[in-house]
Amino acid sequence: MTAPTSLNLPAGVVVKGALAERYDEVLSHDALAFVADLQRRFNETRKRLLVLRKERQKRFDAGETPDFLPETKHIREGDWKVAAIPADLLDRRVEITGPVDRKMIVNALNSGAKVFMADFEDASSPVWANMVEGQINLKDRWAGRIDFTDATSGKAYKLKDKPAVLIIRPRGWHLPERHIEIDGEVASGSLVDFGLYLFHNAKAALAQGSGPYFYLPKLESHLEARLWNDVFVAAQSALGLKTGTIKATVLIETLPAAFEMDEILYELRNHMAGLNCGRWDYIFSFIKKLARNKAFVLPDRSQVVMTKAFLRAYSLLLIKTCHRRGAFAMGGMAAQIPVKNNPDANAAAFAKVKADKEREAGDGHDGTWVAHPDLVPVAMEVFDRLMPQANQLDKLREDVSVGREDLLEVHQGTRTEEGFRENIRVGVQYLEAWLRGRGAVPIYNMMEDAATAEISRAQIWQFVQYGVALEGGAKVDAELFKRCLPEEMARVKSELGAEAYDKGRFPEAIDLFSKLSLAPEFEEFLTVPAYGKLG
Repeated sequence: MTAPTSLNLPAGVVVKGALAERYDEVLSHDALAFVADLQRRFNETRKRLLVLRKERQKRFDAGETPDFLPETKHIREGDWKVAAIPADLLDRRVEITGPVDRKMIVNALNSGAKVFMADFEDASSPVWANMVEGQINLKDRWAGRIDFTDATSGKAYKLKDKPAVLIIRPRGWHLPERHIEIDGEVASGSLVDFGLYLFHNAKAALAQGSGPYFYLPKLESHLEARLWNDVFVAAQSALGLKTGTIKATVLIETLPAAFEMDEILYELRNHMAGLNCGRWDYIFSFIKKLARNKAFVLPDRSQVVMTKAFLRAYSLLLIKTCHRRGAFAMGGMAAQIPVKNNPDANAAAFAKVKADKEREAGDGHDGTWVAHPDLVPVAMEVFDRLMPQANQLDKLREDVSVGREDLLEVHQGTRTEEGFRENIRVGVQYLEAWLRGRGAVPIYNMMEDAATAEISRAQIWQFVQYGVALEGGAKVDAELFKRCLPEEMARVKSELGAEAYDKGRFPEAIDLFSKLSLAPEFEEFLTVPAYGKLG
């Protein structure tokens, strides 16, 4: 097959990305017309909601802190439940996540996990080829032709008889797809990812006993959940699908959303499958939303743990809220990966995962996330032992009482120069890999994605802004950052090897990370200014 030289485009649609083999299959006239219709109907609301985010942030910057909404008290106190959940989503005890490249998809579907979340968002760098080829790969999964042989290694990849249930994570409301324009305006990355996948695969998935399932990222309010619900209703109608066919799990990974969990469930109640503790993004959001408030400076990232303070409160509230409404409460990501050639370190990493999953299962979570296939059996053993039934919807946790102050309680701990320096190393290395088109990156035996790079950048920014005193007496300022940066990059170069380092995009990553870390105003997402540097 050869690459198409042009596409049959609907009126008002322009595709600016380069074309390659099979791109015309997913960028078909009818699929793009479907996406364009969604954009025309919902993009103005999307943009208005993003303005509301900025206005709310200004209030936080002025000293306001989040609270439960008085105008939606009747929803929180009401007696309602979400609609019935499909059979293949009733047992979600272990879910694996990762990008949408072909090898990852086959390995994840074969991993033994109950669910695979194919990620167009934080685990994928939104290079045009990644986004389009991801759609081709997922279309092939439902068409029964995802099997392939790796041209480099010669290894054959073949889908097993009972693969994991597939859930798609489109990009968040704030992210554009600059390679597609509709009526002269850049397309919404959310609507492109969602629309193309639904158009091509909804009916095939249903025919095979599953359905069109989605993970929704970065929501900050029930109004943003309402927009997704409106999109679902319109999309199902356009494709002749019954209302409620689409099922969504919402990641609670922003601080404002934690105060609106009931309302988010309510807005999506006909399409709702559950909520998930998106812990890494949640830490980033906590820092970002309260970045101008000196009372909320966190200790080193390694000390911001799920067993304490605001993270403990939000995970327990999520379980209680979901189970009261008949929705699933999913646990967070175990980012550890196997440590090769070091059995002791590997055993320690796996022990951490086991303890984390025991906490989740014991608290009442219905399942959890892992980032690496080797962690599937570790998490599975815990949930099989502590949750022999399909889920824990009957565990209502009426003993839990979480209020505003609990959700804002800061972790106690130390702020160290080593933690500051590690933020530099992790942040720059992740950003450099992202610029090369990789969204899930192993760094220091952890699988890092955009969220962890955001934590690194946000902590540095906040430490610099407030001149935070570190253990040992050093005071953080721009000069300390400028002194540490070249020293840490020299360390990274020695760790990676000079040849690999020099072949990378480190100068660009260092420049961008420095500008964002020292900027007078906090840039909301590092991936937005970085996006313009991608292909």
